[in-house]
Amino acid sequence: MNIHVDNAFAALSHDKPLSIAILAMGGQGGGVLADWIVELAESQGWVAQTTSVPGVAQRTGATIYYLELLKAREGAAPVLALMPTPGDVDIVLAAELMEAGRSVLRGLVTPDKTMLIASTHRSFAVGEKEKPGNGIGDPTVVVDATDFAAKKTIAFDMDTLATKNGSVISSSMFGALAASGALPFAKEAFEATVRHGGKGVDASLRAFNAAYDRVLRGGNDTVSAEPGKTFAAIPQSAGYPALDGLIARIRQEFPERVQPMLYAGVKKLTDFQDPTYADEYLTEVGKLHAADAAHGGAEKDFAFTAQGAKYVAVAMAYDDVIRVADLKTRGSRFDRVKKEVGIKGDQILYTTEYMHPRMEEVCGTLPRSLGRFIESRPALFNWLNRRIDKGRRVKTGTLFWFAGLYLVSSLRRFRRGNLRHAVETEHRRAWIASALEVLALNYDLAVEVLGNRRLVKGYSDTHVRGLSKFDRVMSALPMLAGREDGAAWMRRLRQAALLDEGGVALDGALKTVATL
Repeated sequence: MNIHVDNAFAALSHDKPLSIAILAMGGQGGGVLADWIVELAESQGWVAQTTSVPGVAQRTGATIYYLELLKAREGAAPVLALMPTPGDVDIVLAAELMEAGRSVLRGLVTPDKTMLIASTHRSFAVGEKEKPGNGIGDPTVVVDATDFAAKKTIAFDMDTLATKNGSVISSSMFGALAASGALPFAKEAFEATVRHGGKGVDASLRAFNAAYDRVLRGGNDTVSAEPGKTFAAIPQSAGYPALDGLIARIRQEFPERVQPMLYAGVKKLTDFQDPTYADEYLTEVGKLHAADAAHGGAEKDFAFTAQGAKYVAVAMAYDDVIRVADLKTRGSRFDRVKKEVGIKGDQILYTTEYMHPRMEEVCGTLPRSLGRFIESRPALFNWLNRRIDKGRRVKTGTLFWFAGLYLVSSLRRFRRGNLRHAVETEHRRAWIASALEVLALNYDLAVEVLGNRRLVKGYSDTHVRGLSKFDRVMSALPMLAGREDGAAWMRRLRQAALLDEGGVALDGALKTVATL
């Protein structure tokens, strides 16, 4: 038998290329990482090719960079693919934890072949942020899946490590790749590639080496479905008489269990208003604690007081226009934004805020008598609202807009006399009165009533929706007060209210309660 071999086919390399997939979002340097790998391979006498498939948007889909590397052979032309083939990828680099999970779903990670290198930090998707409650995906599910799906997994917070070293995550991922041993190149070759880039070399090398050392130490970061909560230790003295008095009240008047939460509340309300306002907070919680002790709270580890310490502070530090203006003009915020976007010393940063005030917010900022005067006259209110109710792009880096916001933030000293404060105070007192009334009948239910304040948050339309849900959940209180399982049903109603923005789940839950 005579076999004819086409000369063109014979000239093709039949070696299996090493395939790499990089999943990264905008701003994470995925393209830089891909270019580094290509330059590294070519500097070592290999042939390399890279392609990319962009995501839909910066946070609704990551860009997938696909690379194939092949050791060059004289007289043999390489054959390289343009897209990753599920089940046939050697190395997957994921610049965010959920992108690692998506790589598993896409079939890019397989237990007999793939090394997965992933950062365990999170960049929350729009779908996670838009939920009224906790819409964050469970990271432990992703970790379990990747541990099962990959031949080997290297996972730690590469983003934080890069930030600490003044660089971006691509540098630390390159270092992790170097230490993994998945590529047959020396560390010095990786470092030479970074130096050849010419921009931010020192910071990139610091992040590279920090990640390299982290991989050599072994072990992956542990993730949790719930964020860790820590409270600052209560100091012996704050160095200011008014604050020292608040610390003394916490230590002397409340059980040790609730003191850390009370200290956090005092700090929040002092920042929100002043020490006198924080003292009002302690007085309010003190009333709850007295009622708690009178109704067997010691046996319940003062759960009612602890819940009140948390949510009374939340209620008193409501979001209003003054608070928003204050936060947006703080030097610490500008410093944080500069750090996040990596501003260098010779660069100027301008931020643009999108604001959409309504006449309701304007009236809330006015003295209560004037605010009520305008609100009680629909024709005047609507005429003014047509001129106020529109989106604005506020450039806080300019003198005009910064001065305007700074002026609004300075109205904090007059906050106690404005309409919004009067409305919030009235609502808070009615809510606390409901909880105290139920306390004598059903301790656990009273605790859940205090927890319902979680539903009220934000300002403008967000606040209106939250307040509506709060009122609807509280409407079930008369039906639940006499039931032993009333607390469980109240908790279910609140959870249902947090499931969706429109309150569809809450409607169904309320109908169920009505049939009890």
